[in-house]
Amino acid sequence: MNAMEKQEPLKGNLVSRILHEKCPNCGRGEVYEKKKTFFELPVMKERCNVCNYYFDREPGYFIGAMYISYGLAVLQGILTFLILYFFFPTVPTIWVVLIILAVILAFSLKNYKLSRIIYIHIFPY
Repeated sequence: MNAMEKQEPLKGNLVSRILHEKCPNCGRGEVYEKKKTFFELPVMKERCNVCNYYFDREPGYFIGAMYISYGLAVLQGILTFLILYFFFPTVPTIWVVLIILAVILAFSLKNYKLSRIIYIHIFPY
C-alpha cells in the first residue's frame, strides 16, 4: 500500500470541520474557493483537492440545504430577539424587527455556505 492509498483519520471533530468548511471525507480539503472580493458569491469546488471527493452531486441535491439555512436564520433571529428583549428592553418594536432583519441579512452568505456543508456532512456518499 503506497502513501496515496493509506487512509488517514479525519482531521478535527465534526463541528470543527463544518465551521472551518472542510471536506466531509478527509477533513483537510477546502469546500469553497477563496473569495477574491468582499461581495463575491461563494463558489463551491467540484472536488476536494486532497482526497478528490466529489462535492457537487446531481442537479437539485442541495435543495434540502435550504431547510438547514432556514433553521439557521430562525435561530439567529430568535437569539437576536432574546438578546434585545433581556438586555435592551426599551428598544422600540420597529427597531427590534429591523435589527433582527439586519442580523439575518448579515449572516445570509455564511448561512448559505454552512447549510451546504452541513448537508453534505449529513448525507455523504
